[in-house]
Amino acid sequence: SPRLAIIQFWLFLFGAAAAVVGYLFHIHEGREFLEQPLWIKLAIVVVALMFLFNISMTVLKGRKTAITNVLLLGLWGIAIFFLFSLYNPSNLILDKIFWWWVVHLWVEGVWELVMASILAFLMIKLTGIDREVVEKWLYVIIGLALFSGILGTGHHYYWIGTPGYWQWIGSVFSTLEVAPFFAMVVFAFMMVWKGGRSHPNKAALLWSLGCSVFAFFGAGVWGFLHTLAPINYITHGTQVTAAHGHLAFYGAYVMINLAMFTYAMPNLLKREPYNQLLNMWGFWVTSSGVTFMTFALTFAGVVQSHLQRVMGMGFMEVQEQLGLFYWMRLGAGVATFIGVVMVVWSLLVPSGAKQSARVAAQPAE
Repeated sequence: SPRLAIIQFWLFLFGAAAAVVGYLFHIHEGREFLEQPLWIKLAIVVVALMFLFNISMTVLKGRKTAITNVLLLGLWGIAIFFLFSLYNPSNLILDKIFWWWVVHLWVEGVWELVMASILAFLMIKLTGIDREVVEKWLYVIIGLALFSGILGTGHHYYWIGTPGYWQWIGSVFSTLEVAPFFAMVVFAFMMVWKGGRSHPNKAALLWSLGCSVFAFFGAGVWGFLHTLAPINYITHGTQVTAAHGHLAFYGAYVMINLAMFTYAMPNLLKREPYNQLLNMWGFWVTSSGVTFMTFALTFAGVVQSHLQRVMGMGFMEVQEQLGLFYWMRLGAGVATFIGVVMVVWSLLVPSGAKQSARVAAQPAE
């Protein structure tokens, strides 16, 4: 129902705005990422149920495929795991245990299902590869994601007061979390190599390939750099964590959304051909900015870990030594912002080029 989708959108936007305004007046629960007051959390649950009902009924009335099934599983998983945010125990250890059931199992659990299904859809559309081939890869990716990601939550349990065996569980399964992201890289490039179709929307294909690569390096490689318990003992809570978070968020969240926007918006707005060159320049500027930012934060984290955890210097004293890296991060942030503006402009503002007929037929869903 388009009407239900519009109502749900505005309700969600109002709830998000109300939460942010509340933060400014110190109305929050004080829990990072889950600081929304209880009434806003309940409103989010209602809006999420509206969204899931609309999506689920749409899928059930149409053709059911492995891609849509995995997508629905991921979306429902996101909603279900958010329910743990409603539990706010007074015991700090319990709070952190269930806090990570939301934060970690979103990022390295159910979101990987959503990301993989969207990437699979884009590969079919952009490369013309056979659906059966894509679905086999999809099953492998989600199997690896769930196998490694669920117990991989253990790398967040190292230092919060849980039993010591979590250091072994977390180290082993967190190491395996690299596998599904590497599989996505192989999958994406293999589909492009074997696909026989030359799709006119080159920018969407660029974002799709970039998504797999940046998610692998951000969530996979940079996550592995500090996931083993002996290393995490030194780097925990430093800028190494921030470097991992920035690159992982950009690759696994931002780029898959921009890939979908770049594919869908020209069709929805009937602006084909659109300014692909500007969009692709936006890709490289944004990606370069995030990459430079990641390296700046990584070097800052290494210096911070040594000075603070090895040399024993005070936190604020160490921060004074990291000023150069923070300025570099700021410059990279400006470049990233410019790249985002270029991408948004290319999608929303008509390019002035003459409309042309579609070059290739869409493969059957």
